[in-house]
Amino acid sequence: MQLYVIETGRFKLDGGAMFGVVPKPIWQRTNPADGDNRIDMAMRCLLVQEGDRLVLIDNGIGEQHDAKFRQIYVLENEGWLDAGLAKHGFSRADVTDLVLTHLHFDHCGGTAVYNTATERYEPNFLNARIWLQRRHLAWATQPNAREKASFLRQNIEPVAASGQLQLLDGDMELFPGFALRTVNGHTEAQQLPVITLKDRTLFYAADLFPTFGHIPLPYVMGYDTRPLLTLEERQHFLPWLAGEEVVIFYEHDPLNECGTVRLTEKGGFVSDRTFPLSEIL
Repeated sequence: MQLYVIETGRFKLDGGAMFGVVPKPIWQRTNPADGDNRIDMAMRCLLVQEGDRLVLIDNGIGEQHDAKFRQIYVLENEGWLDAGLAKHGFSRADVTDLVLTHLHFDHCGGTAVYNTATERYEPNFLNARIWLQRRHLAWATQPNAREKASFLRQNIEPVAASGQLQLLDGDMELFPGFALRTVNGHTEAQQLPVITLKDRTLFYAADLFPTFGHIPLPYVMGYDTRPLLTLEERQHFLPWLAGEEVVIFYEHDPLNECGTVRLTEKGGFVSDRTFPLSEIL
């Protein structure tokens, strides 16, 4: 199994929202804010090559956004997705499987693209099966008022109508060495890949642990729809992550691709080491 990091762009989000009840003097030690209280965010995806399969996990925010949107989020991503694939000798046409952790716009915006000839949004990965949790699709297509702005119709409707969607029901093994674990605190049925390598396990943390600064148990995002459930889910995963020295792949950390966690003498969990993915390959 071969793994490749695909950087699909950078943007900024409010630091307070990203760290919930944690005070700014604490969270800014790991995630410094700009003058508008925004922190840098990566949109780092993972490409997995296994035999004839080429699996892309998430695909960034997409390029079909107007000037106002790009200004609000200080978005920098034009050409990043294609350039990231090309760096490793691939294109969108080579992707056989697209695994979407969830449908918030910064995770699935590259799934569809605007076709100026037809004046409509169309699928962007024409040869890929698109894997998504059934409960999450229902959640995203009938969104609650609090989360509605995170689900953009142009990212979802073209794919739902394409025939490419493969809907899943809960935890499963997609193929040998590539499993999916579902969590429901951030949003309904977010699916997190667990990849078994020769001598390590890699956990694609998505929005359960978006950056290495989010490792301590109570560092739950204000964006989460069910923060107390997120707390329980983190409490479930952290002993496994620390006990088995699982490698965490950080989707949103602007500097660190991967890391591990450890248990402290006081019984808490903290980031142990951060390192590039290449260190374990």
